[in-house]
Amino acid sequence: MARYTGPVCKLCRREIQKLFLKGDKCLTDKCAIERRPYPPGEHGRGRRKDSEYYLQLREKQKTKRIYGVLEKQFRNYYELAAKTKGITGENLLQILESRLDNVVYRMGFAFSRAVSRQDVRHGHITVNGRKVDIPSFRVRPGDVIAVAGNIARMKDAAESANKAAVPPWLDVDYKNMVAKVTGLATRQDIDIPVQEKMIVELYSK
Repeated sequence: MARYTGPVCKLCRREIQKLFLKGDKCLTDKCAIERRPYPPGEHGRGRRKDSEYYLQLREKQKTKRIYGVLEKQFRNYYELAAKTKGITGENLLQILESRLDNVVYRMGFAFSRAVSRQDVRHGHITVNGRKVDIPSFRVRPGDVIAVAGNIARMKDAAESANKAAVPPWLDVDYKNMVAKVTGLATRQDIDIPVQEKMIVELYSK
């Protein structure tokens, strides 16, 4: 499956905001935003006109980059969210939150979503006792997610994880490296800095 393989720090600089794509490095003074808080490129420091379309586009791009999703898949998620009962923007974020790679990250078993995606791809994660190596796999309430084997990197992440940051729809057992999905994510549970309403406005044109 296609994925972005370029320098991720440029993505944060493009949005002029920390997207925490490199885990703990984003919390240090080595973060690209700390050093160069302006968009990359020759005209990065130039004046720009923040039109309504520009702001809507930036919200969409920011959300895609946070979750590591490319355009076609993101559009499919939006169309599914639009067909689902409820508020489209919140439905979209709920769908993105239910991706297996995001859930592994939310559990605290990886330092970033990119790392959790790799762990899923390498077959280190099971869902209800069965190995799942598809990062976009959507979990549902009642699913039990576990680490398959003794993965030192994942144990290190779990030991240093902020237990208070685990969303209430996940019940995590750090000793046994297992978590249960107890519900669906609500907008109050999702702490990413995006305005989903602007994404809906962009796609509604």
